[in-house]
Amino acid sequence: MLVLPVARATTMVVVHPHYPENLGAIARAMKTMGITGLILVKPSRLAVPEHEMARKMAVKSLDVLDGAVRCRTVEEALGGVSLSFATTSRRGVSGVVSPRRAAQMSVEAARTGKRVAFVFGNEKTGLAAEDVSLCAERVRIPMAADQPSINLAQAVQIMAYELFIAGLAARDAPA
Repeated sequence: MLVLPVARATTMVVVHPHYPENLGAIARAMKTMGITGLILVKPSRLAVPEHEMARKMAVKSLDVLDGAVRCRTVEEALGGVSLSFATTSRRGVSGVVSPRRAAQMSVEAARTGKRVAFVFGNEKTGLAAEDVSLCAERVRIPMAADQPSINLAQAVQIMAYELFIAGLAARDAPA
């Protein structure tokens, strides 16, 4: 498996996940792009790595599920992180960067040995304002349709993909 420096430096933090299927799909989305660091903040009693449906959805990614760290707070999850991104689907939030720009910023941070985290809210309510305030940056995935948001696992997949592509570009860039 190709693992880029940005993937090793990046952790996906999921706050209060609700559905075990999404948890498994998140693990699979991460693993396909070489990212294995997963932190769960106060998951529901169902959205745990041990749940049968999480394991079923985590095709060839059980190591990501089994390695997931559980934390009580977002603040605890961000310990040791130098650059953090709160994801949001809310329109009109100021200072938002695109997924592509967030990935480029992450590559730059990883080059200097910094840890990076992307923080995702749960499927029903997203991130609370106090959790967003703990992050240095905000990132929003643009959408064409008038949907309130995309699926949590899909959001993780998009960010993981952008990180992978930015990591490949950095690796292949002339010195």
